[in-house]
Amino acid sequence: MTEPKALAAAFALELPSMLAMIERVVPIDSGSYHAPGVNAVIDVFAAFLENAGFAIERTPLPGRGDQLTARRVLGNGKRVLVLGHADTVWPAGTVAEWPFGNDGKLLTGPGVGDMKSCVVMALHALRLLLQGKLPGIGSITVLIVPDEEIGSPGSRTWIEREARVSDACLTLEPCRPEGKIVVGRGAVGALYVRATGVTAHVGPARALGASAISALAPMVVALEALTDAARGVGTSVGIFRGGAARQVIPAEAEFHLDLRADDQAGADWLVAEARRIAETRPADPRVSVSVEGGFYRPPFPTGAGTRALYAMAQRVGAAIGTPVGEVVSAGGSDGSFAAAMGVPTLDGLGPICHESCSRRERVELDSIVPRGALFAGLVLAIGNEGVS
Repeated sequence: MTEPKALAAAFALELPSMLAMIERVVPIDSGSYHAPGVNAVIDVFAAFLENAGFAIERTPLPGRGDQLTARRVLGNGKRVLVLGHADTVWPAGTVAEWPFGNDGKLLTGPGVGDMKSCVVMALHALRLLLQGKLPGIGSITVLIVPDEEIGSPGSRTWIEREARVSDACLTLEPCRPEGKIVVGRGAVGALYVRATGVTAHVGPARALGASAISALAPMVVALEALTDAARGVGTSVGIFRGGAARQVIPAEAEFHLDLRADDQAGADWLVAEARRIAETRPADPRVSVSVEGGFYRPPFPTGAGTRALYAMAQRVGAAIGTPVGEVVSAGGSDGSFAAAMGVPTLDGLGPICHESCSRRERVELDSIVPRGALFAGLVLAIGNEGVS
C-alpha cells in the first residue's frame, strides 16, 4: 500500500484501537521519577510492538524505568530510527485529580500529548505499514525512553549509539498547532547552585549565623540579566528554596537555573558567564557555594538531511490533504542528539497538541488520523526516495 490516500483511508480504521490504547496509558502515573508507572506504560508499548513482529529488548535504568529497544529487520535498505518516551513531567498522584478526558474533539490528561498519544499513533502506523511491503527500508528501530523529561541523562549514550547506525531519525514529540513540525531546536541546559551556611536564631544569636539564602539571592538578578535575544540566549531561575523557619538564619539554600541557547557558540558563552557569576566567592567566608550542571541537550541544526525529510513530509501532506509547516523550537528533545550527530532528523511528528506540559495540555482528536498517515507516508518515502 504505497498510494498516500489509500494509506490514509486504511489508517483511519485504526482510530478505535488507538483511542482504546490512549485511554489505557494516559491514566497511568508515569512521571520520570516514578519507575513502576513508567514501566507499566512500557509494558503496553512493548506488548504491541512484539505482536507487530518487533524483537524486544528491555534494559533497566537504575532509579528510572526500562529502556525499550524494539527492532524489526527487513533486509537491505534505509535504517529508520523512531524516538519516543514513556515518562511525563507529572508526579505520582496526578491522574487521581486530573483523569483522562475525551469530549469528542479534544483528548486531555497528564502526558496525553507529550507524548502518549504520539507513541500510540506511531506504533499503529508502523503495524499497518508492516502488513505490506516496505521497499527500500532495511530496518525500523523504535526506542522508548524512560527519562526524556529530565533530559535523558541515563539514555543519551544509548540513543546516540542507535542514531549512529541510522539513516533517518523520526521523533514523536507532538505536532505544533497549524500542522507545524520541528526542523530545528536550540540547546537546553541547567545549573544547580547550592549554598551551605551556619544556622543561628535571628534574635539573640544573629551574629553567629551565616545565611545561605543571602549568598544566593543576589545571583538571581545577575544570572537572569544574561538573557539576550540578539545573542539567542536565555536564563530563568525556576526553583529557589532554602531555610527551615522564619526566625532561623538559613544554613541551606539552592536554586535551579534554566539555560537556553540557539546555537553552540551561544551555549558556550552562556554557561561560562553563568558559572562565573555563580562561582563568585560569597561575601561571608563561612558560606560555601557549589555549582553543578551545564548544557545537556545540544543544538538541533537544520541540516540538508533534515531539509530533505521535511520536503518529503510536505509532499506526503499535500497528497493526503493535511497541512505541513515548520518551526524551530526553543525546547529540547531526544531528536537533538541524533541531529547533532548529523543524522537527518524530523521532530514534532505526533498529533497536534496545545500547551504541552501544562494542565491545559490537549490533543486535537481529529489530528490523530492525518498525522499518523503523514508519519506512515514519511516512512514509505524514506524507503522510496532515500535521504542523505
